[in-house]
Amino acid sequence: MQDEILLTPWRDFPVEDRDPLAAPDEEEWDFVLVSDIHEVGSEKEIKRKKFLDELSKKGFTIKKIEDKKLFYGVRAPKQIFQKYQGLLRKPDNRLQNPNVHEDIPVTTRIRIVNFILQNTTTPDLEKLHDLMKKKVFEATFPLHKKEEAREFLKEKWARWRGIFCKQPIEKIRCYFGEKVALYFAWLGWYTYLLGFAAAVGTVVFVAGITVFSSSQVSKEICEASNTIMCPLCDQKCSFWLLSDTCTYAKVTHMIDNEGTVLFAMFMAIWATVFLELWKRQRATVVTNWDLYRWDEEEEELAMELINNLQHEPRQYQHSYFRSTIILLLVLLMIAVLIGIAHALVIYRVIAMALFTQSNFAFLREQANTMAVMTGAVLHYITIVVMTKVNRRVALYLCDLEKPRTFSQRENNFTVKIFTFQFFTNFSSLIYIAFFLGRINGHPGNYVRIAGKWRLEECHPSGCITDLFIQMAIIMMLKQTISNVMEYLVPWIAHKLRKKQQRPKKRCMILGEEEEAEDPCKRQWLSNYQLNEVNIFSLFDEFLEMVIQYSFTTIFVAAFPLAPLLAFCNNLFEIRLDAIKMMRLCRRMVPRKANDIGIWLHVLEAIGILAVIGNGLVIAITSDFIPMQVYKYTYSPCMTENNTGVDCLTGYINHSLSTFRIQDFEPYTNVPEMQPDFVRDEIKECRYRDYRNADDYSYTVQFWHIFAARLAFLILFEHVALCVKLIAAWYVPDVPQCVKNQLLDRKHSNLHEELSMMEYSTEVQPLLTEENGKRGLELPPEPGSAAGAGGTAAAPPAETGHVHWL
Repeated sequence: MQDEILLTPWRDFPVEDRDPLAAPDEEEWDFVLVSDIHEVGSEKEIKRKKFLDELSKKGFTIKKIEDKKLFYGVRAPKQIFQKYQGLLRKPDNRLQNPNVHEDIPVTTRIRIVNFILQNTTTPDLEKLHDLMKKKVFEATFPLHKKEEAREFLKEKWARWRGIFCKQPIEKIRCYFGEKVALYFAWLGWYTYLLGFAAAVGTVVFVAGITVFSSSQVSKEICEASNTIMCPLCDQKCSFWLLSDTCTYAKVTHMIDNEGTVLFAMFMAIWATVFLELWKRQRATVVTNWDLYRWDEEEEELAMELINNLQHEPRQYQHSYFRSTIILLLVLLMIAVLIGIAHALVIYRVIAMALFTQSNFAFLREQANTMAVMTGAVLHYITIVVMTKVNRRVALYLCDLEKPRTFSQRENNFTVKIFTFQFFTNFSSLIYIAFFLGRINGHPGNYVRIAGKWRLEECHPSGCITDLFIQMAIIMMLKQTISNVMEYLVPWIAHKLRKKQQRPKKRCMILGEEEEAEDPCKRQWLSNYQLNEVNIFSLFDEFLEMVIQYSFTTIFVAAFPLAPLLAFCNNLFEIRLDAIKMMRLCRRMVPRKANDIGIWLHVLEAIGILAVIGNGLVIAITSDFIPMQVYKYTYSPCMTENNTGVDCLTGYINHSLSTFRIQDFEPYTNVPEMQPDFVRDEIKECRYRDYRNADDYSYTVQFWHIFAARLAFLILFEHVALCVKLIAAWYVPDVPQCVKNQLLDRKHSNLHEELSMMEYSTEVQPLLTEENGKRGLELPPEPGSAAGAGGTAAAPPAETGHVHWL
């Protein structure tokens, strides 16, 4: 066993340390540590030496190569992996061909070595994480090696031409471990089922296009050439005709129609069915991997004991005081994120005021649309910035919690970062969906920011188009700019690192022999030049997809094309992630898992939020309920029994209130010169609301509609949740074939154990009788007095083949 750091040239390396089955010019190493070249005797050099000495004491073989950096290759002794197999009693070596150094899968080997490296403590009580913070080591990573699985994945998986091909999940597991394989299995399943939602959403959208010009409400708006609307701002905003917004009204009713309600219900059911089918898919996959009953805590304790036999498990603890402090800090952070959403609202209000006062006619005419679009872009920038801030805050809160294990820390971090990201992404959308145009007051009594700027109003045909525009811009920016940056940044960084690390060719003197290059050096340098990965690399991919899932389900009633955009994005996302992992980034440390962890609970929570969100969008944002109330209460079909006209005839006039010009606030300045009509002839204008013309109080129709909205919301959510529960019951989480397979295994194990017991019972008397005839003593059974340390005669050679149970 090697107890010292090997500093010998590679050509003089001991033969017994080489893998005889490997290529002659290649040696197998588990991990590589990279360090700067420090001065001899410096503090960093001493700390590095102490850490490497600790590894040597544990039996690690270490090889040093010097270039512009110091590279230390480490290889763990076989005894470590034998202990692992013995403790867990599951050899776990069925997936890959074993060789001299690898009698268990490479992924398991890397995982164990990484655990020991991360938990090795120096005499100064410093671990590898502390040393990397102090720049003693710069990087640590396992190596991309020329394995069969890697070559297959590079050629068949990490290629754009395989975008529509099935993923080789088993090969991914062999090379990256179970957690990465489960991520791609989940992403592939999500994308597959997303195709059905995308198809239905596209049909609903196309159906809306067919009624683009035939909607009765749109026709009334386009023909309302005599309906004068109140100014949209206090300064330089003139009265305007309702018919001027004909196109906007057509777009609104292309989105807001009866199909939207059905699609929202469909997506609520789809979200449930997707999760239930994923549970079945996951059960099948992990059963094939023999991980269905795998215990993460047991494995972690086993590795702790392998690393340090004197290890004592950290006990479960809970502090109500600490939990209260963390809860208050989380609420404070949420308040900050809501404050940022308010800032975006203020921007839209001010931008609206500035655009209406612009010298450009186009900006004045499209002031509302421009304010919505620029606000959406600003919202996207806010998301990018706050994502980094949210991560730091979530990590800080996790440090305060002091979780017992890494998996517990990961779960706590996941819940916090998703909560923060949810408010970052959706606060502005929640305002547009449920508050825009409902808290702004009315002419003569507007709600103002700082007593100056009026809050925005909804278009007479509704606010759902604003929500549509906001979601479309954010999703398109996230799925174009973000994905381009996600690929380009690692690609450019890899090229730059490769160029900087490229060794310069040394001029040879005549007659001088060229020194052969260590093949390990070439391999380690090429791996070092790849982009760094960390514990968040896979987490970031999960978070990105879960946020996308939220966009796809929560406000899908306002944006039926969301599933289609998500589906197209995911087709590229799978190959993009594959190319990054295989070609641009260092090898991830494999992690064992039998599910996607707490992300499943997050997805279930999103499913419930989707029911609530879509119910609120239809009940509050959409004009579906007001139109139905008018149709069945106030329309000509009900009041005049006139069945020869469309029942929505007169809806627009019914939904607009009248305001007297003389009641304007003093600082409302309407321009004197009005195009197309005379200022003095205008006595009143119309605005979207249900108010009386005399005192501007709410009309009876307003309360009818309010009651109908509330009743629909309660009915929709209860029906949707009941359907979700029925779907969850109807589709079992675990397929019957998996249950039968587990049942057969239990039966087989018990049958085998019982057979061995009966065999032992039958054989023992016969042996006793035969040995008695020969005058021999029976060998002691394990656990007997003789077996525990007493004296017993050795059995004769001819009976040595009997094994006692």
